[in-house]
Amino acid sequence: MSTPALSIAVRSFNEAWALKDTLPAIAAQDFTDWELIVIDSGSTDGSQDLIRAAQPAHFIQIEPHEYNPGRVMNRAMRLARADRVIFLNSDATPQHREWLSRLSAPLLDPQVAAVFGRQIPRTDCEAVYACDYDRCFGPKRESARWDHFFSMVSSGLRKDVWSRRGFDEALQLSEDDEYTRWCRAQGFEVLYVPDAIVMHSHNYTLPQAYKRSFGMARDIGYGWRGPATQWTWLRTVLLGTLSDLRHDVRFCARHGRLGELPHAVRVRWRQRQAKLDGFRKGLAEQTATPKEA
Repeated sequence: MSTPALSIAVRSFNEAWALKDTLPAIAAQDFTDWELIVIDSGSTDGSQDLIRAAQPAHFIQIEPHEYNPGRVMNRAMRLARADRVIFLNSDATPQHREWLSRLSAPLLDPQVAAVFGRQIPRTDCEAVYACDYDRCFGPKRESARWDHFFSMVSSGLRKDVWSRRGFDEALQLSEDDEYTRWCRAQGFEVLYVPDAIVMHSHNYTLPQAYKRSFGMARDIGYGWRGPATQWTWLRTVLLGTLSDLRHDVRFCARHGRLGELPHAVRVRWRQRQAKLDGFRKGLAEQTATPKEA
């Protein structure tokens, strides 16, 4: 069996509604020299039947409680036979036949350690979350000016760089951010590929929004090396909420969705509370972890 040019690793869990479009979109790509690896976390909605029908090279099934993003991605990297590995969430559907070729092409450069593509929200995406996608992936994306930004949802890695040091399995939601920061620190490039487009979004409930923000901030706190005084209720919660809402107001006004602002206020407030709570939790865990001599 010849070695494929690309390995595509898909993570799935109870998203048959999206897989029925995502798997055919992968099969329809203009670049055809690839193998498919799927790691499913115990789906019970028919996802596994769809995956089997796609005949992946590897179909790994784990229990939901076994899921750890860093561990799953490291496992996929070890299974991959190709030197370039493309990651795609099961609910991220490629929007054109060139998605794979465009996303993977920059990885031919040995100085490019990782790439990520553009995400556009689904038509039912609530304004507060659609605003986030616009800030991260829109034509005038604000994330280009941030210290660092990366998303694993539709992305790619060079295996030779990953082999030096994989994903940190102690992290729960920021493992991709931490890994690509490490790549940049080693002198490698991390590139955004705006013409590799997938459709992907979530309408989180308030508890879900809190949990997600808490988890990401916990990871930040666990690895924090700066002064903790930068994280205060005034700066993180109050001023942070007002800053987020400034973007929401502009987005909603531009798209005629001002009626969704009350919902945005509730979401941003909970997200910002979670951010402070999560950071403090992670910082406390860092302090309690025994230091190596």
